[in-house]
Amino acid sequence: MKIVFFGTPHFAVPTLEKLLKHPDFEVLAVVTQPDKRRERGNKLTPSPVKTLAIAAGVPVWQPERVKKDTQTLTNLRQLDADFFVVVAYGQILSQKILNMPQFGCINVHGSILPKYRGAAPIQWCLHNGEPETGITTMLMDAGMDTGAMLLKATTPIGLLDNAQDLAVRLAEIGADLLVETLLKLKSQEVTPIPQDNSEATYAPLIQKQDYGLDWSKSAVQLHNQLRGFYPNCTATFRNQQIKVVATAPLGFAYVQDLPAKLQESYHKLPDLSNTSGRPGEVISIAKGIGAIVQTGDGLLLLREVQLAGKRPQLGWDFVNGTRLTVGEVFGTGE
Repeated sequence: MKIVFFGTPHFAVPTLEKLLKHPDFEVLAVVTQPDKRRERGNKLTPSPVKTLAIAAGVPVWQPERVKKDTQTLTNLRQLDADFFVVVAYGQILSQKILNMPQFGCINVHGSILPKYRGAAPIQWCLHNGEPETGITTMLMDAGMDTGAMLLKATTPIGLLDNAQDLAVRLAEIGADLLVETLLKLKSQEVTPIPQDNSEATYAPLIQKQDYGLDWSKSAVQLHNQLRGFYPNCTATFRNQQIKVVATAPLGFAYVQDLPAKLQESYHKLPDLSNTSGRPGEVISIAKGIGAIVQTGDGLLLLREVQLAGKRPQLGWDFVNGTRLTVGEVFGTGE
């Protein structure tokens, strides 16, 4: 099968790798976003997909706006591809492009559709505390992730999984599912299923205001926000902005889902059931682990924190480095 691959970030790399290695597929070209200037050194940096494609000797096209780029549109049309495969490309394809391949455009989407259509499905499913998520392959149409579904694969979400962890796992699942989808389409073993729009939910782009921590929320809400929008959630500490990178909600309902080491430490903690404070207040310090903070409902253990201008540090190093004391209060993030 002759394929053109559209993709940009690390999430798309495993799928392109599988296509390049599989004997039944020929990747004719790769379309990816233009090189971006990165913070460190401000140098133009190619996307992860471009780096892989160049190493594999595959032609790479990087239009600023693929819908308007006459040369790219001509190139795509002349390839006479069987399929276009799209994995986190970052631009919307026009109907003209969707009509070009002989058998259609296949998208690898990071959710169980029709839930979490949109740009940030992995982040929002964590934010909302979903117990599982997955990958859906679909035939693309002109809508936002509204095309007919082909195959699905699911995976459970652990209590301490963050967006980075989950993206790595889903990228591998998506790569395998895409290969299975293409082979089953070829052998006519899969039938497209229309989505039920009444069950659709959306995962919009994350905005700056989504990162601010409000300690009046419950411990589990804050924990889900932190791992969904990892590693960018902010609070204030001694009138300075910091990032809270990793946490764990404490309590009987969650302890069985913690790693063994954290479970052991939890059982060694003094009884905190009769201890309370203001939202954001440090009510105890778990030796060797970090600060325990009162929230609007429940307690939150700070496992990893990042001071402004510093690298992330373990919660216990943060306690020692700042000489944190019980009674200090974290403020709302910006």
